[in-house]
Amino acid sequence: MPDARKLILRNHLSPGDVLVMTAAIHSLHKAHPGRFRIAVDTACPAIFENSPEVEPLDKAREEKWEEMDTHYPLVNECNQRGIHFMQAYCSYFEDNLQVRVPLATNRPMVWLSAEEKGWMNQVEEAFKYKGRFWLVNAGRKNDYTCKHWGTESFQRVVDSLRGKVVFVQVGAAEHHHPPLRNVLNLVGKTDLRQLIRLCWHADGVLCGVTMLHHLAAALEKRCVTIMGGREPVQWNSYPRCQLLHTIGSLSCCRDGGCWKSRVIALPDNAEQNNSLCEQPQPGDEPIPRCMSLIRPDDVASKVALLTTA
Repeated sequence: MPDARKLILRNHLSPGDVLVMTAAIHSLHKAHPGRFRIAVDTACPAIFENSPEVEPLDKAREEKWEEMDTHYPLVNECNQRGIHFMQAYCSYFEDNLQVRVPLATNRPMVWLSAEEKGWMNQVEEAFKYKGRFWLVNAGRKNDYTCKHWGTESFQRVVDSLRGKVVFVQVGAAEHHHPPLRNVLNLVGKTDLRQLIRLCWHADGVLCGVTMLHHLAAALEKRCVTIMGGREPVQWNSYPRCQLLHTIGSLSCCRDGGCWKSRVIALPDNAEQNNSLCEQPQPGDEPIPRCMSLIRPDDVASKVALLTTA
């Protein structure tokens, strides 16, 4: 429409947060066809490549489109209400754009071109392996260490399924990703768009609550996610995802997610040091007690079930 409202959405949060916002953009267009033209200012533009729902940022900047910061303040109510992460963005759009934005999808939105789908996948290119595989992100960033299950727990899953499932380890080189044994290692060897294509080729995903969890949902892949007790179940649920959580098991997450940031304080004086786990489990890689309650055998059983589904 010639009178469409032209918006640049600014979002410089983590890639996972930006990916989830695609569901709200999709929902906005569904609810109000032609009434909005959207460009996105983000640190991870690869998420929006081939998207028919956003326009080039440089052109929008030249034309001086209206700009709006985006966030999801309903996260502060997700323990008390049945709110999904995607819905929180929709609510923010409603409040700031003064229009109704019902959530119109059950997953984030990512688009691959036919050309991309036809390219050789990185696993075949790097390792000459042409069979089926699962991606595994067994690491963490330093900002939210409470999300980590521990390298040894992931290793026990890999060992349990050896000969049944081929795992390809992924993760950013600058983050904490100790190499697993008996996997194909692509840690530090994929940019974001390569990771998207790699996930499209994969049979499934094993990870914590991270960008890969939301990416698996966007590409409608099977996913086993180690969640523990940090975040409420409804916040992260997707149709093809098996969430392993411990909400209700401990005093610190009895009525919902604790939302703590770190297991123990780190020597960087970051603000996350003010939000520490109440029941840390010591070790070379300290993890929350809620994570330690999740057994590798149970995780392996979930993966094995999904490989035969």
